[in-house]
Order: sequence, then structure tokens, then C-alpha cells
Amino acid sequence: MIRLTVDKEAAEAAHRQVYQCLREAILAGELPPGTRLPATRQLAREAGLARVTIARAYDQLAAEGFVESRVGAGTFVAAGPPDAPESNGPATAHFRPTRTEWGRRVL
Repeated sequence: MIRLTVDKEAAEAAHRQVYQCLREAILAGELPPGTRLPATRQLAREAGLARVTIARAYDQLAAEGFVESRVGAGTFVAAGPPDAPESNGPATAHFRPTRTEWGRRVL
């Protein structure tokens, strides 16, 4: 199960907090490549958030290359780039996706 920490009183938008939690989990190797993420409705229900909040976080993760959505299959943590060097550590340690214009502005 994915643990999300969202402070509804924080100045930062809830979808940004969800995005950051998931991004950190991916980069730390807690969500390895190929891991299927929960459906947006399921994760929203478990976290007590609106579905659109989770959907916006997933959309940003997809835009930055952290996850891939497959119609009818779900959303999965993306594999690192094909030319990533092999190592004994998690593949995500070398995974640095490019950011969208929106991602560069807000981070």
C-alpha cells in the first residue's frame, strides 16, 4: 500500500503533495519499475482525497516520465532509460526524467 502524507491545511496544493510523495517513493526504490499503482479512485478513497487530486498527480508523474499509463491495464512505474548503467542498487537511482515546462516552473 502506498502511504501518502497530505496536509490539507498546507499552502501547497494537495495534488503537488501527492505527486511529491509518489515521486520520492519512486526515486527511493520503494516503488520499483513495473510496479502497478492503484487506480485513481482507489487511492483517492484510501487517502480521503478527491479523485481529481490523484489524477493530477499521476498526470504530472506521466508528463515527467516517472509512470506510464496503459489503457485497460493501469498506471505503472516506468523503467529507467534503456541506456541506464547497470548497478546493484535500485534502477531508479539513475532515473532522472526530463521535466515538462510546468515541472520546471513549479520545482
